[in-house]
Amino acid sequence: MKSLHLASPEDLPKLLPLVSAFHEHQGFNTSLEHQHDAILPLLEGSPHGAIWLIGPRRAPVGYVVVSFGWSVEYGGMDAIVDELFVRSAVRKRGMGSDALNGLSKALKEGGIKALHLEADQNDDTLKRFYQRCKFATREGYAYMSREL
Repeated sequence: MKSLHLASPEDLPKLLPLVSAFHEHQGFNTSLEHQHDAILPLLEGSPHGAIWLIGPRRAPVGYVVVSFGWSVEYGGMDAIVDELFVRSAVRKRGMGSDALNGLSKALKEGGIKALHLEADQNDDTLKRFYQRCKFATREGYAYMSREL
């Protein structure tokens, strides 16, 4: 897919403003230092996850972060979309769905058994977007978190 590029350390200056914009939009109280330190290992090849740029590599309009894990239920490696962001000025042009669908195909070809994500259950637009990308709510299940 031309509009999805695996990010590398050289992409850090283009990626950080996107991460900062997403964290501000979501109301995450993270510093620039926190954001830098959280994404750098993924850009440097950590086996725990990866980041893809959305749009032209020289001027990306978004990004997607995926973390990898293991699922006995699904029978192997699974992945979680940790963050997905497309600049508001270019939303509703299909880039987010193209990115999720292209990423899903690539992960499946790489042996990943399932791709998961979190969605605000009060955001009907977001839920419809994810449903169009073939994600489904698991009835009776919700991610629960414990900060350590």
